[in-house]
Amino acid sequence: MNLRLLTTLIAMSLSWSSVHANYWKDSHGNPSPDTESRRSVGEFGGALLTTSDPDWDKKWNTPPDTIPVFKEATVVTQGNRIFTLIFFANPKLDANHEANITCDLKVTRPDGTESINQRDVVCFQGRLRGQPNNIYLAAPVIEFIAEPGDPTGIWTIDVMLEDNLRNVVIPLTTTFTLL
Repeated sequence: MNLRLLTTLIAMSLSWSSVHANYWKDSHGNPSPDTESRRSVGEFGGALLTTSDPDWDKKWNTPPDTIPVFKEATVVTQGNRIFTLIFFANPKLDANHEANITCDLKVTRPDGTESINQRDVVCFQGRLRGQPNNIYLAAPVIEFIAEPGDPTGIWTIDVMLEDNLRNVVIPLTTTFTLL
């Protein structure tokens, strides 16, 4: 099993959705209910997306008026790789208009053992490029490469996304199945 944490220093805004007072809105402006992998607490929002797109970063790094479309991955087979992206929206800004977001990352194998367990990982620190309620990509990206010997079954990814200035923590969970 090759599971590694990629760090990206991407923080471009995305306009396909925004967080406003306890709910996400879809691309049509309709409220979307919270889920295990996408939720808001107060005015701070977070989401996880697992994709099989090897060019996810190219899709993300587009002009703000371009809406990236990611192929969501819920199943992975031997020799293939997937990426779990962490998104956030509307963090509190300090007097210098900077955000301070950290996260705890945990990946649990189907047998209950942990593959990754990291605390207080920097997700984003600094100035946002755009409005705070745009959607931003956090620095950690979890890459999973399915190798022979990896336990098959449901793998769980837990992220505790924390806006340190607002003192708000958002628990997020997603899963994928290794066949």
